Amino acid sequence: MRLERFTMRPTGSAGALAMLLALVGATGCSGEAGGSADVASAVEDAVVDANVDTAAGADASADAAAGVVQVGAADFDCMLGWEKVRGFRLKRLGGDVAASLAVANNPDGGVYPAGTVIQLVPTEAMVKREAGFSPATQDWEFFFLKVSATGTEIVDRGTTEVKNGFGSNCYGCHSAADSKWDLVCEQDHGCAKLPIGRDVIRAIQQADPRCASGSGG
Repeated sequence: MRLERFTMRPTGSAGALAMLLALVGATGCSGEAGGSADVASAVEDAVVDANVDTAAGADASADAAAGVVQVGAADFDCMLGWEKVRGFRLKRLGGDVAASLAVANNPDGGVYPAGTVIQLVPTEAMVKREAGFSPATQDWEFFFLKVSATGTEIVDRGTTEVKNGFGSNCYGCHSAADSKWDLVCEQDHGCAKLPIGRDVIRAIQQADPRCASGSGG
């Protein structure tokens, strides 16, 4: 996610908002019930699914015990319900958000605690992962998202190679931030400035389709 390098140059806020309001399509399938062979197959599939779910649950528990920050699409919900820090939004997964806010509001900067999630616009995010996850990105993982009224889809995620919807490299922008800001870009942190103003950014945030009408501030 690039907090201070949103590369689209819209003619107005409507142009920017249109890029964020595309809905995620959904497909399904249906069929008719068959004979006993079909029933047996369905039971077998159910057992396999149950075993997979159990294994996944065990893996998740092991990750939690090891201090691994687990991040899924459901963690990216209506950003208007997150803490507002100047122009961006912030929350923390699995920890006290006060620790993240303390860094965000420190005039001398600092290192964000693991689990911190930051978004400037609904379709891009950065998450502070556990220590040692990615020394190159100071343990930040970047996300390119697709959002709709039904939720969030993770289109891409990673460290140094993730690009946003306009083909710009997320880490490439954030790496320009002064070291004391822990790769977080704002107006005066060293990153290239956005070609759009805060009023347009705020309008984009307010148009987050995951939010109920009128929610947030």
